[in-house]
Amino acid sequence: MSRNRSRRAFLAGAGTAATVALAGCSTGSTDESYDTLRVATYQAYVDAPSTSAGSYVKEEFESRTDYTLEWVTPDGELSHFVQRRQQGVDLEADAFLGITPQDLVRSAGELEDPLFEGFQTDDVPNADNIEDVYQFDPQRRVLPTGASYVSLVYAENVVDGPETFEALTEDAYEDQLLLANPQSTTTGLLFLLWTVSTLGEDSYLDYWERLMDNGVNVLGSWSDAYNAYSQEEAGMVVSYSTDQVYAADQDQDMSRHQVGFPNGQGYAYVDGLAKFATTERDTPVRRFAEFMLDPTVQQETAVKNVGIPTVSNASLPEEFQQYAKVPEEPVQLSYDVLAESMEAWRDAWVRQVASN
Repeated sequence: MSRNRSRRAFLAGAGTAATVALAGCSTGSTDESYDTLRVATYQAYVDAPSTSAGSYVKEEFESRTDYTLEWVTPDGELSHFVQRRQQGVDLEADAFLGITPQDLVRSAGELEDPLFEGFQTDDVPNADNIEDVYQFDPQRRVLPTGASYVSLVYAENVVDGPETFEALTEDAYEDQLLLANPQSTTTGLLFLLWTVSTLGEDSYLDYWERLMDNGVNVLGSWSDAYNAYSQEEAGMVVSYSTDQVYAADQDQDMSRHQVGFPNGQGYAYVDGLAKFATTERDTPVRRFAEFMLDPTVQQETAVKNVGIPTVSNASLPEEFQQYAKVPEEPVQLSYDVLAESMEAWRDAWVRQVASN
């Protein structure tokens, strides 16, 4: 793959997805006796092509409580609710499951009125067992419910695992790295933030210039990048450190599912549950939060989402523990740093890459 083709591939996939027209949802009562809890989430949480936790969560929650769980999955995802909040209309949901630090920063930056309301964590059993490394919201608007680390996944018969970020700019890795677009994807953005954290905001753009010159192929989505890797178009892809959990479960060739942590690091991917500020249904949302942090539920959803539990009193099943890789040095920029600089760093990256 030539370097010019690599840049063309990036430019072809660089556009962000436009928010589609708002999808209608049935309006629910705010009465605490109303027995349907409406939880918004990303479509993939409910019906991902490979594996997803949505069906298990719905069935198990309903079996343990008197509530009916209704998933709300509009095409615009979080943007749907940001737009409705801007318009001052009913959000038609009580909570959102899957909020990341980046989502929280973006929603706060686009709205005058808050989209989410903080939890009284003392009222949520097991919330005090959330690992400190996964906490990201100082206002506790989000309770972390799932985690992993962004890392490299590589084929050991094609390349050696790079020990440093600098190694990725060397001849041995020319045309060997696939990456989802940082402008519009989580894995791409977290990899970008990882380079800022490690190399510094004064040096990360120079690093990216050398990385692009070495033939990194930036594609439109994580699925695009991972599918290209699966088709053996390159020897490495930016993905997740729990990649081997899924590979082992599917009895795949583990030689193509090696996990690499440049500089001994991995960037923490964390998401969680947030309560919409407009809901008055505190009790069912709090009950759902308690359910999502239950150790048994944490274990089961971690397996189904190919992730890691966020609470200290839960772990993956023994047969998967060896496959969930954790870096020696977890990296996660604070909420305040992201709120101040994330968009500027990403905009500068777009200007730098798109102009060459």
